[in-house]
Amino acid sequence: MTIETVAAIRRFNRFYTNLIGVLRAGLLDSPYSLAEARVLYELAAAPARVLEVADLRQGLDMDAGYLSRILGRFETDGLVVRERSDVDARKQRIRLTDAGRAAQAELDKRSDAQAAALLSAATRADERRLAGAMSAIESILGGVTPSAPTVVLRPPGPGDLGWVVQRHGALYAAEYGWNAEFEAMVARIVADYADSHDERWDRGWIAEVDGEPVGSIFCVRASESTAKLRLLLVEPKARGLGVGGRLVEECVRFAQRAGYRDMVLFTHDVLDAARHLYRRAGFELDHEERKPAYGLDLVHQHWRKIF
Repeated sequence: MTIETVAAIRRFNRFYTNLIGVLRAGLLDSPYSLAEARVLYELAAAPARVLEVADLRQGLDMDAGYLSRILGRFETDGLVVRERSDVDARKQRIRLTDAGRAAQAELDKRSDAQAAALLSAATRADERRLAGAMSAIESILGGVTPSAPTVVLRPPGPGDLGWVVQRHGALYAAEYGWNAEFEAMVARIVADYADSHDERWDRGWIAEVDGEPVGSIFCVRASESTAKLRLLLVEPKARGLGVGGRLVEECVRFAQRAGYRDMVLFTHDVLDAARHLYRRAGFELDHEERKPAYGLDLVHQHWRKIF
């Protein structure tokens, strides 16, 4: 680990602990410290609403003496009841009383309100980015297997069209060696869409994972009866998540609902993954020809799907 990484982690720890107020005398303006609130939470979350004290200490990685003092205070305040285990009299079990459950429920309510307040000015994209970053922290530092990421399709927003041009240019240069002619072509397509698209007939989608754009696709009007699928892109880090399939399905669904009788697309034989998606969506190869493009000798393919 680099010195910079260590400094970044420590800086974030200072920022976050101050942000949520864990350094105050009472967490969330309650009579309880952070450690005490966590003990209440673990007791409330126990499947049978009862825990052995040893299991509670181990789960929280808490000093035995410190935990004992917390439980002693809770017992005095009527929040918990301690009793001997029916299986092993040497072991103690602990459970919340009605007053303890009420205290924990109030802490939950205040914690939810605090989280909502912290995110009151955040956009949906900000929320997804934050959730994704937290999931990454949990996975990396805790060895937790992350859940399957959620793929969200949304209309292009400010800056997205520029992203589509930039990522097409960079990815196709890196993966296929295509020159700037391809990026220029994508820029013209995007500019035409931005200047003259009609939401009744034309539509674009950006795919997001954890608040970050990872894919794109567009449906544009070729004629009164024919739609054209354009600019399918899936970032390498999002491949295998079903992003491409979702984009193609959404594009085809829109074309059908808009009343088009068929849909066409233009691609190249080297784009195996894309051609697989098109074939799976019901497109068929109409014709192809070989000619130079983007600095290479390529096989150009025209596909069609009849509705």
